[in-house]
Amino acid sequence: MLAGWAVALLSLTWSAHQSLAVPRIAECGLSCSQGFTCRSRGNWNILNSFCRPLPGSMAPSVLGALTLSTAMKCAPQGGCSLLLHVHASLTLHESLRGLELCSMSPDTQETQCHSVRVSRASRQRQEGQQLQVHFNCFEVRVAQSLYVTLRTVPYFCGVQLEQQYRVKDCGDEDVRRNVPDCFARKLSYRVDRSRKVVLVQVPEAPRGPDYYVRLCLKWIACEDAGAPVRVTANSVSRMVSLPYSQELPCLCLESWSATLDAVRTQTCPFENDTEALWETIRYHPASQALSWEPACPVRGYVSLCWRPDPGAQCQELKHSARSAHGRYSLVDTQPQLCLKFSTSRGFSVSCPFQRPGFPAWKMTVRPAPLRTHLRVTFFSPSPAHFQVRLCHRGKMWPLACHQTLQAAALSPASANLTADPVFVDVPGEEACGPNTCIQGWRTDVLFSGPQQLCALQCAVTQGTADRDGCLIKNKQVPGLDCRVQ
Repeated sequence: MLAGWAVALLSLTWSAHQSLAVPRIAECGLSCSQGFTCRSRGNWNILNSFCRPLPGSMAPSVLGALTLSTAMKCAPQGGCSLLLHVHASLTLHESLRGLELCSMSPDTQETQCHSVRVSRASRQRQEGQQLQVHFNCFEVRVAQSLYVTLRTVPYFCGVQLEQQYRVKDCGDEDVRRNVPDCFARKLSYRVDRSRKVVLVQVPEAPRGPDYYVRLCLKWIACEDAGAPVRVTANSVSRMVSLPYSQELPCLCLESWSATLDAVRTQTCPFENDTEALWETIRYHPASQALSWEPACPVRGYVSLCWRPDPGAQCQELKHSARSAHGRYSLVDTQPQLCLKFSTSRGFSVSCPFQRPGFPAWKMTVRPAPLRTHLRVTFFSPSPAHFQVRLCHRGKMWPLACHQTLQAAALSPASANLTADPVFVDVPGEEACGPNTCIQGWRTDVLFSGPQQLCALQCAVTQGTADRDGCLIKNKQVPGLDCRVQ
């Protein structure tokens, strides 16, 4: 049909609002250039997906233009919706009946198609003339990404125009002021950590439709972490209280308009609280495996580290780096063995074996019956294999260990802390040298850390052992550091 009135109305509307960022549309519709009779049909003709050979008399450039823009349609009671405005041109040919416009959302795979048909009389009368088409009935959402195609009807091979387009978002002042999807973004909130609630402030006079707020866990999609609360324009309470159980980086406040296919927006109040990510560490005694599952999606890596003292820096073990989602097999249960989680926001250290319930092996150093030696004794609650090394203590960790003395095994029959320990006798003149340490390792696991005794500068043949393994003669030797390191 010849929609002269529509063209005039569209021109008048655009002129009246030319100062606005987004043009207004009174009613969506189709308009064709003067002298053409055309009509639209909202469908997707699957037959038009298969192309035909291009006739020799038709130029591939019969599709002249494809221009996209955002338009706005506003309701009298307030609130506006967004539409996609399409301008296309086609040079008429005897083999053409019109054109087809399709809009596809890559996010949802939703496709909208409209065909524009030109009457037979117009085609015969206007052959070779250029048809201008304005169409604005594609409903779109704020910030939506679209893939728009323009084809001939019927579809001839190689005759197609394509364009990607992103609908205006709430950053545009006109959209932000008039589209309900953007109203929810104006919400303000605060966190009451003592009560474990997120308090959302309701605006004084929200316009347009109602909207929803809720807490959700943001993975691929935002999963429910509480029931949504509907906020109405005549709400008596100006505050909505949303309770939560755990402060996680992916726990987000989500809001959206109570309209069909409304855009949902999230803000995450605890995005910097990464410590809670790693609270689900599990040890499996049967396989001696250590596993973890972060409570939120996270990029980074995990490594094992050794912390000799509670306040000391945790030193990473070589070849222990893993992805943020993983596990370790054959892990020693030493309290000093910890997990170090590293992400773009920094790192945190968790030492799961410091909790009760993880008995660990022990090493002691005492004078041997042969007074020229020291006896290194191992106790373990389970079968284990150990190794004794002499190391040189420097300023850096780990120690430089240059001599492996002997391996020792604790058999299943002696697997307790009180019976049948195993030991290695170390020559005293070697163990008591300056800056020399005795180090014990467990060798039957992949990941372990050392127990070590340093500063054994002592006269082996004249001393007796104190509780820390340093040799003394009835009293502490002045100036010696006898702490276990």
